[in-house]
Amino acid sequence: MANSLNNHLFVVVSILSLLAFSSNAQLSPTFYAKTCPNLQTIVRSAMRQAVAKEARIGASILRLFFHDCFVNGCDGSILLDDTATFTGEKNAGPNRNSARGFEVIDTIKTNVEASCNATVSCADILALATRDGVVLLGGPSWSVPLGRRDARTASQSAANSQIPGPSSDLSTLTSMFAAKGLTSSDLTVLSGGHTIGQAQCQFFRNRIYNETNIDTNFATTRKANCPATGGNTNLAPLDTLTPNRFDNNYFSDLVNGRGLLHSDQVLFNGGSQDALVRTYSGNNAAFFRDFAAAMVKLGNISPLTGSSGEIRRNCRVVN
Repeated sequence: MANSLNNHLFVVVSILSLLAFSSNAQLSPTFYAKTCPNLQTIVRSAMRQAVAKEARIGASILRLFFHDCFVNGCDGSILLDDTATFTGEKNAGPNRNSARGFEVIDTIKTNVEASCNATVSCADILALATRDGVVLLGGPSWSVPLGRRDARTASQSAANSQIPGPSSDLSTLTSMFAAKGLTSSDLTVLSGGHTIGQAQCQFFRNRIYNETNIDTNFATTRKANCPATGGNTNLAPLDTLTPNRFDNNYFSDLVNGRGLLHSDQVLFNGGSQDALVRTYSGNNAAFFRDFAAAMVKLGNISPLTGSSGEIRRNCRVVN
């Protein structure tokens, strides 16, 4: 009797430990409910201040999150500084002199550490800050699954090869997103993040001077601040109408041949994504709903959980 009871207990304990292990791999919006109950308030407050100071920062943080998740998953690796003995991702082609918002993440991390030290990962802070930046600019909200841990490593080579570039064509974009478990529909709706933010002249010069599937007045307007040579870092808004408001005008721009980047306009150029772009251009609610769902999917790309990685004390360096 005692023996069978012990066996029974052993089975129950084994099942419980298996459940605990499997739930480690699952992120949850309530992950810090007990260990850092004020987390969301702290992040939102810092983001509100940052966006009030510079609306563009919402777009910059969104881009950071995207570039983080596309390299070894959403693990905070993009936040690591280069050192004499460590090469991070900040100086990879897609990030060098264009990735920004690191100071905002530092500020949030400092505030979070003051409230609940050594508890919340930089990867989760970035995920929450991204959502809040979108919301503060008028975009949709979503419940952010949490429980990511921070990478102790980074990969400049993966950042160079796996983050889609501004001159990518549709087949390249589709395959690069597919490699991360994202569909062509995810690609199109996530590209809608370009409804906020700016791009540098060097990334759209070829489009405005050499491409034909472009509104001529739009091209002329953009040439005024992006000369044929020089002015590489001069900025232009990715959304012509409301560059600091998160809405569906990006898709209306595409329908009208006003996509700023080559990689934007390929989504509406007689191809597989035209119908979806048209849908979003006329239905803001559909865009918001699908964008929120795709952001959760993006945030679920191979996170470090359980005992993998670490909880960094400083987002720029490994412990």
